[in-house]
Amino acid sequence: MKMAWQPQEEGLRQILLLLKESQSPDTATQIAVQHKLEELNKYPDFNNYLIFVLTKVTTEDEPTRSLSGLILKNNVKTNYSRIRPEVLNFVKEACLTDVGDPSPLIRATVGIIITTIASKGELTTWPELLPALCSMLDSQDYNVCEGAFGALQKICEDSTELLDSDALNRPLNILIPKFIQFFGHSSSKIRSHAVACVNPFIIKRTQSLMLHIDSFIEGLFSLANDNEPEVRKNVCKALVMLLEVRIDRLIPHLHNIIEYMLTRTQDSDDSVALEACEFWLSLADQQICREVLSPHLATLVPILVNGMKYSEIDIILLKGDIEEDEMIPDKEEDIRPRFHRSKTHTIKQHPPDNGGGSDHTDDDEDCLDDDSSQSDWNLRKCSAAALDVLANIFRDDLLPVLVPILKETLFHQEWDVKESGILALGAIAEGCMSGMIPHLSELIPYLISCLSDKKALVRAITCWTLSRYAHWVVSQPHDNYLKPLMTELLKCVLDPNKRVQEAACSAFATLEEEACTELVPYLGYILETLVFAFSKYQHKNLLILYDAVGTLADSVGHHLNKPDYINLLMPPLIEKWNILKDEDKDLFPLLECLSSVATALQSGFLPYCEPVYKRCVSLVEQTLNQHIANTQNPNEFDAPDKDFMIVSLDLLSGLAEGLNGHIEKLVSNSNMMQLLYQCMQDPMPEVRQSSFALLGDLTKACFQHVHPCISDFLPILGQNLNPELISVCNNATWAIGEISIKLEGDEMRPYIPLVLNQLMIIINKTNAPKTLLENTAITIGRLGYVCPHEVAPMLQQFVRQWCTSLRNIRDNEEKDSAFRGMCQMIAVNPGGIVQDFIFFCDAVASWAAPKEDLKEMFSKILHGFKNQVGDENWKRFVDQFPAQLQERMSAMYNV
Repeated sequence: MKMAWQPQEEGLRQILLLLKESQSPDTATQIAVQHKLEELNKYPDFNNYLIFVLTKVTTEDEPTRSLSGLILKNNVKTNYSRIRPEVLNFVKEACLTDVGDPSPLIRATVGIIITTIASKGELTTWPELLPALCSMLDSQDYNVCEGAFGALQKICEDSTELLDSDALNRPLNILIPKFIQFFGHSSSKIRSHAVACVNPFIIKRTQSLMLHIDSFIEGLFSLANDNEPEVRKNVCKALVMLLEVRIDRLIPHLHNIIEYMLTRTQDSDDSVALEACEFWLSLADQQICREVLSPHLATLVPILVNGMKYSEIDIILLKGDIEEDEMIPDKEEDIRPRFHRSKTHTIKQHPPDNGGGSDHTDDDEDCLDDDSSQSDWNLRKCSAAALDVLANIFRDDLLPVLVPILKETLFHQEWDVKESGILALGAIAEGCMSGMIPHLSELIPYLISCLSDKKALVRAITCWTLSRYAHWVVSQPHDNYLKPLMTELLKCVLDPNKRVQEAACSAFATLEEEACTELVPYLGYILETLVFAFSKYQHKNLLILYDAVGTLADSVGHHLNKPDYINLLMPPLIEKWNILKDEDKDLFPLLECLSSVATALQSGFLPYCEPVYKRCVSLVEQTLNQHIANTQNPNEFDAPDKDFMIVSLDLLSGLAEGLNGHIEKLVSNSNMMQLLYQCMQDPMPEVRQSSFALLGDLTKACFQHVHPCISDFLPILGQNLNPELISVCNNATWAIGEISIKLEGDEMRPYIPLVLNQLMIIINKTNAPKTLLENTAITIGRLGYVCPHEVAPMLQQFVRQWCTSLRNIRDNEEKDSAFRGMCQMIAVNPGGIVQDFIFFCDAVASWAAPKEDLKEMFSKILHGFKNQVGDENWKRFVDQFPAQLQERMSAMYNV
């Protein structure tokens, strides 16, 4: 077909000149070119020129032609709806004519333009595209076949859903068997394209692929040892996905597939090895993992440990040969965004008896997190993650294979081998803890000595590995391990290497969580070190240091409230607070840190509270105003970053909790309650979550300011009792409970219908999280305490769940008020508990030392029940109790 449009000489010359100029390294020239290109976009046929240069001006060099195509692609992407139909048709025709250009670069560029048009939903309005590409696959001209495949591969990746829809008459029924035919093509590039075209349809379990699944798997096996890395990589990728989607088809061949993946995980090409290593992570998710992998562990484990060694490229990228870099400022792009974790109200549990580790999970990835500027997933991280999950599956059965490897690597002369051994030791900490315990008295002192290794990368990984064993360290006599570990770890906090500082700070935060008040005797020394780090750290590590200080405050609580400690800690924090502007995101970690510090220091925070309080209120107000402006005029005003508001609300919560009654004056001189009313209705769940936490804390600290707003606040709390949003629901429930015990029964009564039904639904929800059930039970108990006549009639509908939810909580004020409420409800409706009386007995027995009058209430109910049923029946009833419960009831209540 003859193309009607032809360029004008002058226009073509200008555009070619522009394309040449845009490749200039000079920034000013580039900016000028950018402006001219934007001007040219106003001409309807500018895109015709661009496609013409790409496909027809063969006298120009390839980079210039390709650049013309990329500018066209960006135009299609951003201005698609404004491109005239005749221009678009011209572009489409030129693309189809030139998809087989002799130059690989031009072919690829044409392919990108085709898929950009296709991804705009144009597959439906470009009906000739797929048939044309499909018939080109059979072309005798290699360039045409390869170009068509390149375009199809991108279309399969971008438009997976659409290709499998009736809108296009299901082209996959033809395409998939055709792709599989090409697995045997003589060109490795075509074989690679063919597999890559099928792969996007595996996870979607696309019908057309499932029909041909056997020939697909057969085709993959035939390519298993292809000499082209890209083909092997795509084969590994396909097998990993098939494991998830069609393991039934792989099981007969699984032994051979595992053998194959063991070889590929050691492939000379890193990208192939990484794809293959994913297989072990995927297999770990399958029920049959233990059974099928057991025979191969002796081969797999050494391969994984070997894969954990830094590659030469890693070391170059990580600047692993630079030992001292603390004076080099951080690049802004190296600092990852931090996400604030909103405050959730939880209840203290009984101490766990399982020797469970810390919950500082967000740092657990740090074994894999060598560096955020190079935090791409790589073979080292994947191998470490695989060893970690396998340790959790095989537990101590892994050790006979692993311990000899550790002995060899941990004490190796070459630093990179030793480093990989230390990483492996950290990776198995969770899964193989009990089997490692006999070795720890030897290993921990050795690791502590590695904290002064001359290689920074060894010091850094050692910090992480030691943090994984912090739970054990803390459980031993302090002088043995905790003191030496603390001393050396704090030296690493002040290391001249930034990576070591970061690892040491994170590890120290984990140690703080494990040790809690055990750290009190060493507080002075710890604070001196952390405070000194403030003057030493560059930007990125400063943010991690805030976390370590905040965690310390959470862990030691009011023990921080000593003049010496306050005088050490507060000046550097307040200095940072004064430097940071209101729109600086570094406020997030600093506010989080101050929130923990304020809660811990209690009245010790009073000298600092006013400016902190005022700024938080002002940040909340600014964010709310910006949100309103954006809602009314989205074109004029940007949406605010609500994290500023969330973190401020959480710090206000910390102030309320720490200062208690002292916050009253600050609240009365501000518009806090109006702002809180707005925050509680914010569309963003995290904002509501933090505002309900603050409401609960203000209710406890200065109820006189909450009281006048009850009729506005309680209906909103009732609307947020939605267990789909666990944390929001949790905090709303807790706030309702706090309000109910401050209000008189008469005042609370009208609100019972607003909340009780929903609370009963939550407490009977089968898979609701423990914390939510506990908070719900406590709130129901408190409502029963203030309004027994309103709540008691429903007793039978929640009493069993209520008792089981509260049996694991330590004695505390919240538990006390809830159980008093239960006793009141039983007095009003004794029949409501008859069927579930054994659960009530069990819950009563969970008290270590109830207050005398509460114990008296329990005793009265138990004896009343016993007298009512008679001795004979009571004996039969008690015989059902577990022995421990019988003993406890007899000893404490004489029943």
